[in-house]
Amino acid sequence: MATGRMRRVNEVVREVLAESIGKDLHDPGIGFVTVTGVDTSPDLRSARVYVSVLGSPEEQEETIIVLGESHAILQRAIATQLRMKRTPTLTFTLDHGPEEAARLTAMIDEETGEEE
Repeated sequence: MATGRMRRVNEVVREVLAESIGKDLHDPGIGFVTVTGVDTSPDLRSARVYVSVLGSPEEQEETIIVLGESHAILQRAIATQLRMKRTPTLTFTLDHGPEEAARLTAMIDEETGEEE
């Protein structure tokens, strides 16, 4: 369980990354990306970044690869905008939460419609 301090660090890093992905990365391989969360290690050496990508599974994987290749630009954005003891090494992970929520909502709507 993250402490209050780590939750604040995670949220600030998420905000910086979300802004930097939209503003600093101009690669056509990056689809529509939403940074859904960040999980930073307590020693600030690494951070797992959860992203949701709109598109096919191939487009999603391509976006994860391009984000991984662009980690230096994003780490620089963190280093310049935040005063942290260390700048974490970023690892990008596809977040399937929004897709799963949409699927469950569709299933619930389908069941509700059948009962009426």
